[in-house]
Amino acid sequence: MGPVDLDIAPGECVCLSGASGAGKSLLLRAVADLEPHTGGAELDGEPCTDMRPYTWRQRVGLLPAESAWWCETVGEHFDRTRAEWFEALGFEPAVGDWDVARLSTGERQRLALLRLLCNGPQALLLDEPTASLDPTAVRRVEALLDEYRRERACPILWVTHDPAQIERVADRRFQIHQGRVTEA
Repeated sequence: MGPVDLDIAPGECVCLSGASGAGKSLLLRAVADLEPHTGGAELDGEPCTDMRPYTWRQRVGLLPAESAWWCETVGEHFDRTRAEWFEALGFEPAVGDWDVARLSTGERQRLALLRLLCNGPQALLLDEPTASLDPTAVRRVEALLDEYRRERACPILWVTHDPAQIERVADRRFQIHQGRVTEA
């Protein structure tokens, strides 16, 4: 992939699209400092290289397309919660007692998003956060993310293949094609 120069303003949502295998997820992982890269990333003018990796990853939260679950129940994955967020995404209060094994793909994705947001990241990298969701759940996720970014002036880099979603959520749009990121 060629050099990428992309500034995202506080509270701005930038959508990124491109063909499967074009490098969208790789770019997000590089910005999250999870992939070797030669470039740099900054948050509020502070370079990634000036922070310990775990500090960067706390401040710049990545939601991968498939999130890991390592404990038996949902509640074991949360140190802190905001009950209104669970409700906003359509979950009942007892969701913390649910076995992870019983969750659908869409439930796992919504709960992974909540787990990420509960950590209070200052910037979000979202890899197709609504790909496995029904239309009602998609709207709920979009609304919660919009509220989060506006309340916290949180920049978002959002990967999606859905043109209608891009129209709804993006302030700006970019495409990856042949290793280049260009504004659409």
